Amino acid sequence: MKTIKSAEKKTYKRDRELTESVMNIIDNVRENGDSALIEYARKFDNVDVDSIRVSEEEVRSAYDKVDSETLEAIRFAESQIRFFAEKQRECLKDLTVQSKVPGLELGHRMIPIERVGCYVPAGRHPLPSSALMGIVTAKVAGVKEVIACSPAFSGFGTIHPAVLVAMDIAGADEIYCTGGAQAVAAMAYGTESIKKVHLIAGPGNKFVTEAKRQVLGDVGIDSLAGPSEVLVLADKTANPTFVAIDLLAQAEHDPNAKPMLVCTDRETIDKSLAELERLLPTLETKDVAGKSWQDNGQVYLADDMDEAIAITNELAPEHLEVQADSEREIAARLHNYGSLFVGHYAPVAFGDFVSGTNHTLPTMETAKYSNGVWVGTFIKTGFHQFVSEEGCINLSKHCMRFAEVEGLYGHRDSVRLRVEK
Repeated sequence: MKTIKSAEKKTYKRDRELTESVMNIIDNVRENGDSALIEYARKFDNVDVDSIRVSEEEVRSAYDKVDSETLEAIRFAESQIRFFAEKQRECLKDLTVQSKVPGLELGHRMIPIERVGCYVPAGRHPLPSSALMGIVTAKVAGVKEVIACSPAFSGFGTIHPAVLVAMDIAGADEIYCTGGAQAVAAMAYGTESIKKVHLIAGPGNKFVTEAKRQVLGDVGIDSLAGPSEVLVLADKTANPTFVAIDLLAQAEHDPNAKPMLVCTDRETIDKSLAELERLLPTLETKDVAGKSWQDNGQVYLADDMDEAIAITNELAPEHLEVQADSEREIAARLHNYGSLFVGHYAPVAFGDFVSGTNHTLPTMETAKYSNGVWVGTFIKTGFHQFVSEEGCINLSKHCMRFAEVEGLYGHRDSVRLRVEK
């Protein structure tokens, strides 16, 4: 392997200042509730609101502010996400089975979490796709109450209309105009307006991520996400223009985004980098994309495809594209990624918006042991056993021995007294 370009800085840094800042926000929300959220809306979002709850009338009026083409795109994406989520849900089944021990029946149930909070970030542009990814998936899972939180968008005094429409189409039961660490605190602990949720899902900036870290345990979370990532795995058959634009497409997310290329052919690398330099000035997002590529871009020349696959599995990217010959065979050997895009015509953009797979995915190599948001994120599996008198007798000998070895004599006697009876 030869490193052609390495990252110049670490893309995610958690420091004492961030930790303490978020801790203070959480404490303020826990103590002062809605008034703290209104205060932070004024401080961080430059809006004055009397209530953080978005009314049905505000949601209805948002439809008039969204053009028909955007509305059509939102409805299309919602149907795609719902279709795939429903197919995932079909895979999750209750189980009841007769044990090999007579008189013992074992099983589990798929139980939807009762109340979930979906966070929808707002940066330089509105993110209706993030609203769909969280809310639709939770509703398909069977969650009874899904609330959505998002900060006010500049120029509107409330959540961006496209995001509000997406939240409504997705099926949000309650919508609140609040964002950042304060929104996470509100969902985790409740305020006068917001009833505490059981799990918080959705991406966000470093303040949101740190807040999710701090409330974990008092409430469940989907994951702790870092800056977005893409890795393009390529060989000599890859189109350099496709490689270049896909790296830039990821780079434009954020100055801390991480675009990576692993390729077995030096000529393809050189042509792709030349294309990247040609295409970068044409992007409206060139300042962000250029900064991300300069600081965080990585390029590796692998000796062969076996080494390229090994490098890729070690880097465990959030998004993984395969632009190579025999792409399906290669894909079968990849196992550390958040979402896989196979083929020369499969850019990450499809997964971000309309293919139907979720775009809230593991980053920072956590794909080695975790997955992105899916229907199962919002479902817990409860185990059960039905034990008859016969089953009690058949299990008793070995159970009582374990209890004695571990010094749990009440456990032993809870069985003994039943058997002696």
